[in-house]
Amino acid sequence: MNFTKEKKVAEVAARMAGKYLENNFSKVSRSRNFKLKSKDQIQTPLDKGAEKIIINEIKKHFPTHRIYSEEIGDNLKNSDYYWIIDPLDGTTNYTMHLPTYGVAIGLAYKEKMVLGITYVPVLKELTVAELGKGAFINNKRLRVSKRKKISDSILIFCHGSLVKDMKRAIKLYKAFKLKTLDLRQIGSAVVEFQIMAMGRVEAVMLPGGNLHDVATGALIVKEAGGKVTDFNNKEWTIYSKDILVSNGLVHNQVLKIIKQSLK
Repeated sequence: MNFTKEKKVAEVAARMAGKYLENNFSKVSRSRNFKLKSKDQIQTPLDKGAEKIIINEIKKHFPTHRIYSEEIGDNLKNSDYYWIIDPLDGTTNYTMHLPTYGVAIGLAYKEKMVLGITYVPVLKELTVAELGKGAFINNKRLRVSKRKKISDSILIFCHGSLVKDMKRAIKLYKAFKLKTLDLRQIGSAVVEFQIMAMGRVEAVMLPGGNLHDVATGALIVKEAGGKVTDFNNKEWTIYSKDILVSNGLVHNQVLKIIKQSLK
């Protein structure tokens, strides 16, 4: 299959949404223009504005495709092509005027991820991955790190929006903090998976991650040479509930600690 047209449309849409978010960066703050979707999920008018830009661009070129986005949900169209969108990943960071936020646009074909595009507006970094063709940031090939020991590794942890997943993440933090070189939570899956693919950290673990949070990054890391599974070491799919991405070299070490800590 050739996804050249889909890739070009997604790249354009990601840049358009990113420009919109960057232009409005100073207009939203935690003290105004936002509402709580859940305990730790903020929504702003900019989320929906960016989403509209992306969806309109996709519909213009592919009106029959199925689209799932964080804000509007799933249009449930009967199509082998399934777009998965997070128009503003890192909304809390955005309202804090932190630059660690981004746009994620992924495409699954017959339930398998085939395209992953993310854009970090402040850094002007466009990351593009296509199944079997590698991952690139601003046209530069991405490769995961080559560290082999968990004690020499930096890991990132995050979590889904459910309280039970937050509690699981706290257990992971306690289990890994003293076993690794360091542990981080950045607050944007777009940025977290991107720096994983760039070789700056050795693993990212996310219990209960929403599909729009992880689908695009999963393909990017895989195409950068990483390994992508659930917490039971089964191949990650768009139906998986948890996700672990790593450089492959520390994967089993990380899985062992995850299993011990989440008993």
